[in-house]
Amino acid sequence: MENFWDEIKVDGGLMRLYISHPGASKPLPAVVVIQHQGGVDEFVQDMTRRVAEAGYFGVAPDLYHRDGPDCTDDAPTRRVRLRDVTVIKDVNATVDFLKKHNSVDGERLGIVGFCMGGRVVYLMAAVNPSFSAAVKYYGGGIFQPWGDGPSPFDRTAEIHCPLLGHFGEDDQNPSPDNMRKLDSELRRLGKVHEFYSYPDAGHAFMNKTAKSYRAHADQASWPRTADFLRRCLVEVTPKQKAAAR
Repeated sequence: MENFWDEIKVDGGLMRLYISHPGASKPLPAVVVIQHQGGVDEFVQDMTRRVAEAGYFGVAPDLYHRDGPDCTDDAPTRRVRLRDVTVIKDVNATVDFLKKHNSVDGERLGIVGFCMGGRVVYLMAAVNPSFSAAVKYYGGGIFQPWGDGPSPFDRTAEIHCPLLGHFGEDDQNPSPDNMRKLDSELRRLGKVHEFYSYPDAGHAFMNKTAKSYRAHADQASWPRTADFLRRCLVEVTPKQKAAAR
């Protein structure tokens, strides 16, 4: 397995990508890994490596790249500066990078995100039809826009791919009530989705570098994620995907 950093151009600047590649001889399905508030740190890099270990080309774009390499602001301050319009540009640029990459099957793309990244997953499942699978881990803030325009929740009718959601029962953002509201709207609109809630788990239960980590929730949720990605990205052919649209 190869792990390395690369760069692509977005809006006239450079955005770093953390890449984890299984090193297969044929093009692979790819999964975009969306950072949590802490950025593309050790936790997000570890999750990108997990994606590669499951057999996918994993890539995590640095959504804080507009701050510049010398930025010393803390993570909450950097997160507040993000806007949906630029996040969409950054993820779309990552998708374009994947579609041109010789190691990637550009017809088989998924997206996984954690915390604020889970929110971005919900947004991109509506915005970019290139994704065939979307997995959100405890994504809060789905009911509010970042900047001008509709919130991710307001775009629910536009969601075009299956969605898997993981939630902690002790979390308050998203809370159990938030989960039920999302579930109700997705059901009302006939959107294919699967939601799971884990007891004795709060926000960031996947992050092994934090006190919030809960091994039982990690060990239960990740196999479900791997199975979901396999069903959506490996077992479904591009022709079947096109017919389902």
